[in-house]
Amino acid sequence: MSDADSSTSASLTEGEGGQGGRPAPSMSSFSSSLRAVVRIKQKYLAMKRRRQEAALLGLGPEGAPLGAPGRTSPRIFTFDGLTPFSPNVPQKKKKKRRKKVLYPPGGGRRAPPKQEHSRAKYCLYLLCAIVFLQVYNAIENLDDHVLRYDLEGLEKTLRREVYGQQGAVDGLLSHLKDYLSTYVHNKPLVVSLHGPSGVGKSHLGRLLAGHFRSVVGETLVLQYYVLHHCPREADAPRCARDLSALVSETVGRAEEEEKIPLFVFDEAEHMHGEILDALLQLVAAGRSNEHLNAVYLLLSNLGDRHVTRHVLHNSSGAAAGRQGNLARELTPTLRDSLGQLHPLWAEAELLPLGLLEKGHVMECFLEEMTREGFYPDHTNIERLAGEIEYYPEVGGRQYSKTGCKQVVAKVNLL
Repeated sequence: MSDADSSTSASLTEGEGGQGGRPAPSMSSFSSSLRAVVRIKQKYLAMKRRRQEAALLGLGPEGAPLGAPGRTSPRIFTFDGLTPFSPNVPQKKKKKRRKKVLYPPGGGRRAPPKQEHSRAKYCLYLLCAIVFLQVYNAIENLDDHVLRYDLEGLEKTLRREVYGQQGAVDGLLSHLKDYLSTYVHNKPLVVSLHGPSGVGKSHLGRLLAGHFRSVVGETLVLQYYVLHHCPREADAPRCARDLSALVSETVGRAEEEEKIPLFVFDEAEHMHGEILDALLQLVAAGRSNEHLNAVYLLLSNLGDRHVTRHVLHNSSGAAAGRQGNLARELTPTLRDSLGQLHPLWAEAELLPLGLLEKGHVMECFLEEMTREGFYPDHTNIERLAGEIEYYPEVGGRQYSKTGCKQVVAKVNLL
């Protein structure tokens, strides 16, 4: 022990002896506190000496070698001393250990089999591209054909200059649009217009021929008048041969130019049997390819009684203005009656033309007077229209017996 410890213990002994055994309750509590202080001080000094000796010998605070984990008392966690995280400081990535690949015994390393690409896929792509180009080219060709024949201009002309026959005009334009939209056909287009005299059959044929002359040329349009080209029945065989040669020559010329010709046969009711047979051979299916691209227009008053009877019997207020239904209602009847005359009519698209009303006749007078240079006086037009013969009034409508056939003659008398 040190000198301080000995002196302290001596003083404590003297104090206890000097008291002579007198009870001192206050001193007992004081002495216990003093002894506790002394013991704490002694422990502190002893621990201090051990640390100093351990430092000299290279041992840890608990007698263990330096660097060895020692037993420590639990510590209280605080945020003091922690450094804030800096994103700029590069973090060391932990290297992942590659897993060892196990191969089958005796097999060694084997390359995976290569997948063979089928060539059929490329053929399919090529086929799709070819089909697309063909469809696109077909659409372009349709537009080119329609524009070549200027069907919109034809429609405007027919609607402006043909009176009272809107149903027949619509049917004719529909057939032409369907046929002229392409150059490949399996049979020619044969359209036959039927109706009473003076309803506008010849006028419509002249308008159509004039339009085709302007779009395909003069040489590819033929207007054949039976009473003019072949008036005698004895010449019918020769006329049939000449007609067949003329049609074949025109079709061949059109084939070279890649155009579709037009053949108009007016007054077809006067055609002889040989001429009808020749036309049937030209338009019937099964002919050579060069005869398939052509348009035949037949103008006839055959079946005029069926048309007149149907129009007069269906002129009530409920059935008025149904010109669009005239072809649908009359076509079966006309086909049956015409089929008994010659097989040619079975190959044709039949379009009936109805009777003209008094208002249509007045429009014919107005157009003819304007063309001849007369002043179109309404009173004078009504007077001229009143001189035309009409059927008895039916359903508030007056139908002309001769249509506009006498209009030109009456205007020339002015």
